Amino acid sequence: MDKKRVMVTGMGAITPLGIGLDAFWDGLRNGRSGIARITHFDPTGFDCRIAGEVKGFEAADFIDRKEARRMDRFTHFAVATSRMAVADAGLAPEAYEAEATGVILGSGIGGMETLGDQFAVLAQKGPGRMSPFFVPMMIGNIAAGHISIALQAKGPCLTIQTACASGANAIGEAMRYLQRGEAEVMIAGGTEAAVLPLAVGGFSAMKALSTRNDEPERASRPFDADRDGFVIGEGAGMIVLETLDHALSRGARIRAEVVGYGLTADAYHMVEPAPEGDGGRRSMALALRDSGLQIDEVDYLNAHGTSTPKGDVGETRAIKRVFGDHPRRLAVSSTKSMTGHLLGAAGAVEFIACVLAIQEGLIPPTVNLERPDPECDLDYVPNQARPADVRVAMSNSFGFGGQNATLIVKKYSQDEHISAESTKG
Repeated sequence: MDKKRVMVTGMGAITPLGIGLDAFWDGLRNGRSGIARITHFDPTGFDCRIAGEVKGFEAADFIDRKEARRMDRFTHFAVATSRMAVADAGLAPEAYEAEATGVILGSGIGGMETLGDQFAVLAQKGPGRMSPFFVPMMIGNIAAGHISIALQAKGPCLTIQTACASGANAIGEAMRYLQRGEAEVMIAGGTEAAVLPLAVGGFSAMKALSTRNDEPERASRPFDADRDGFVIGEGAGMIVLETLDHALSRGARIRAEVVGYGLTADAYHMVEPAPEGDGGRRSMALALRDSGLQIDEVDYLNAHGTSTPKGDVGETRAIKRVFGDHPRRLAVSSTKSMTGHLLGAAGAVEFIACVLAIQEGLIPPTVNLERPDPECDLDYVPNQARPADVRVAMSNSFGFGGQNATLIVKKYSQDEHISAESTKG
């Protein structure tokens, strides 16, 4: 069965760099860090007291106030970025068929703020004082449900939970629905809001978080010899994907084409990557095979690059094993150096960075890369954005449990469309 071509026609982002695509891209191209001391709660006494928080977000700017009170913050982000993406795509309600429009959303944790709040109510006041909205606010699938309601999308509706690969898996699976002809429009991405005492305390207990508390903007430093762990962040990224025929039929602006998706399991360890990055290697190789592209056609790779000692080395080895000699000419960067690690939203936000790199002809940098780890010896675009003709970009996302996802996106070519049309019949 011929696969339908899948286009990116709309995007929305809320990140520690600001609200919306412009703020996100402005931060990336200028190498600006969104990391600062935690303000959502008093972090005194925590080993880690820094995070990538979203500042200035008001749910009421996007959602009815009464409805917003019945949603967790991770749902606020999801609904808001979905509205942004649909607006960016120029999709009016009458421009899509509801039953052919679906939603796939990734979140690693879900409504943890609600969980923590209601646990405190239970412990301090008893079960009779708990909110009747506790469960529907907290459960992981509720954000996708709210998006479907808000946008009247009545097609496939799924929630993906593959930890830090969730957002990437959501986009990849949405692509598959469109390729198979099971939908015409898919709204997909990831959301997370876990800058909370429970999550920060839990990751700190694992010794996974940076403790560079005195200089937060320098704390996330992927591939640097002085890195000491990741910085937790929050936010969301949502994408509107359409089949080529649907996009052309309504005269949509096409930002890029999604062409490859790979997913694998390490089957090795709860949190450590497999030796030599084997799971990541196979994920990238599968995405390349799915795309039909050659390794020397990939210009830019947005790395998972979390700033953890083992993770960065494992990914570097995996890239070398896939790309052979090409890594010396392949630009690699980690935008987590500026946003922090957005967990279940990371894959979607970093996919957006890839699309913008293609559109803007600029590769975002890896900031804070001052003393490269000798075992991390690729071209990581240190500290300053680099002008480049990016035709094909790859994005890696690797999750706890050894779950890996890779996406490939390329510049849309109208000539390729015309060529395909001319060979029909």
